[in-house]
Amino acid sequence: MTQAPYGSWKSPITTDFLVDESIGLSAPCVDGEDVYWTESRPREAGRQVIVRRSPDGRTTDVTPAPYNARTRVHEYGGGEYVAHNGVVYFSHFEDQRIYRVVRDARPTPVTAAGPMRYADYVVDAWHGRLIAVREDHSQGAAKPVNTLVAVPLDEPGHGTILVAGNDFYAAPRLSPDGRWLSWLTWNHPNMPWDGTELYVAAIEPDGSVGPATLVAGGVEESIVQPEWALDGTLYFVSDRTGWWNLYRYDGDAVNAELTMEAEFARPAWVFGQSMFAHALGGLVAIYEREGFSHLIRVLNGRVHEIPLPFTVLDGVRALGEDRVVLSAASGSEPVQNIIVDGKGHYQVLRRASDVILDRAYISEPEAVSFPTGDGAVAHGFYYPPKNPEYEGMPGEKPPLLVFTHGGPTGATLPVLSFARLFWTSRGFAVVDVNYRGSTGYGRAFRNALAGNWGVFDIEDSVAAARHLAGRGLADPDRLAIRGGSAGGYTTLAAATFTDTFKAGASYFGVSDLGALARDTHKFESHYLDRMVGPWPAEEATYRARSPLFHLDRLRTPLILLQGLDDRVVPPNQAEMMVEALRERGIPVAYVAFPGEGHGFRQAPNIKRATEAEYRFYSRILGFPTADETEPLRIWNLD
Repeated sequence: MTQAPYGSWKSPITTDFLVDESIGLSAPCVDGEDVYWTESRPREAGRQVIVRRSPDGRTTDVTPAPYNARTRVHEYGGGEYVAHNGVVYFSHFEDQRIYRVVRDARPTPVTAAGPMRYADYVVDAWHGRLIAVREDHSQGAAKPVNTLVAVPLDEPGHGTILVAGNDFYAAPRLSPDGRWLSWLTWNHPNMPWDGTELYVAAIEPDGSVGPATLVAGGVEESIVQPEWALDGTLYFVSDRTGWWNLYRYDGDAVNAELTMEAEFARPAWVFGQSMFAHALGGLVAIYEREGFSHLIRVLNGRVHEIPLPFTVLDGVRALGEDRVVLSAASGSEPVQNIIVDGKGHYQVLRRASDVILDRAYISEPEAVSFPTGDGAVAHGFYYPPKNPEYEGMPGEKPPLLVFTHGGPTGATLPVLSFARLFWTSRGFAVVDVNYRGSTGYGRAFRNALAGNWGVFDIEDSVAAARHLAGRGLADPDRLAIRGGSAGGYTTLAAATFTDTFKAGASYFGVSDLGALARDTHKFESHYLDRMVGPWPAEEATYRARSPLFHLDRLRTPLILLQGLDDRVVPPNQAEMMVEALRERGIPVAYVAFPGEGHGFRQAPNIKRATEAEYRFYSRILGFPTADETEPLRIWNLD
């Protein structure tokens, strides 16, 4: 092994590797014996493609270029397609119309052009239509109107409203006989993980929806994923006990199907979540406990573990009666879509990367818990630096990157990430933090951030860094923090309100909470009412926690990376911060990307962002770079 400073190690995991050797996999779907999923391809400018795998093992792109299967409902999308009897219906990102694809034919429009967006489809074959969530922007982008609509398949239009009156709708689902419709709904200021309501109504002979019955839910109960069984029983997930658990409704009463201190759902930032399916004679379900996923079969109240060598599971769908399809990953295996039987035997359909990476470069996660403010405990995953060709210099400890996830209602999961290995294989230690407010640890932990965003997330990120430095696993003088979106805010706030970190990287992060409350899209327009306080009544709190207004306390060099088409966190959030830092003489770099929104999808931009961040750390933390990178302007340093 060669001795070299941590951070400077040469690695085969280059930025080209990040975009050339991997794709994004999501949204498994089953239609008869055909299996579908979506692939996000960085080399095609981030285009999302629907792929079909037939029973003979042949895979085919369903959506040809330039079609991009993404919906912008709620801006985060999800639920962008459905397959039924060999026909696929999907949203095209550019115009947000619904299109139909019949096998290898070119897509044809189902809806008319206009200011409408659609998501979360179900095919109503009895009435020749789709039922979908529609977001109507005809009155302007500030306050779109969300409804459930019926979209006829024979003539392009905008659909007929079936259910309206609330701020948001999701998960329209038809009973197997087509006689009943269930759906979820909620109103401001709630987000779907705060409180939702589950309704059921009869479908009248003319296709309209009859009087609705409230099945479950309320302002303090989150309902997720209603799904009908063949016998007409409606199953769903509720957190009424403090954990997202399984319940059923038989038309008269709600009963618990399975309750345990574990989570059978994740926060509904996107449509189409599927954590259980009707298969193997009962339910096949994914639950999460302390950050790790498990697959079980629930039959007659008894639980049978289905063994799998994966730590994170998602998107389970029934494939016939004796198998399921789902996405799976682990600390050493990338995301892959698999078919699984009841004994845990599985077949890989598609991997996010076909590269078989030498395990000597793979830094696997260690679950860590550590004390933090108010006597609480927070969690995370620690990844040590790992490269078979290098070791650090004598007496040297590695720099530490603290990863802060987005949301903030979200979580980091222990999966193989080439983007993370980029850092660990160069000699960085990494800790991915599940601060208070993260999901996967029950409602009480999730609600802990209410009123405390900008407090607890910072405390927990600092506590994670100090915990690992105290264990001798990181250099206490070379601690850095990074994150995107809400994680970008935590990065900026931690750099401003603490002296723990020597550098920070904010990807499309928030610098002015008040501006976010005023300018953001409808879905999140009252999110901060719970996370910070009602706007504008609590304007003083917003200002107190906004890095932009406390630059006199900021001494930490920062790099900010921003998509110029971002509608969730507009570019002015980054630009105001950069200008203020430049004026104050703090080292700062800024890299902006035309054509990118909230999250980078295009290969050249992913490469440039990673290289710029790496070059920034090398300059600030003091080590030579392992790779040739494009020059980076750092104001107040160059």
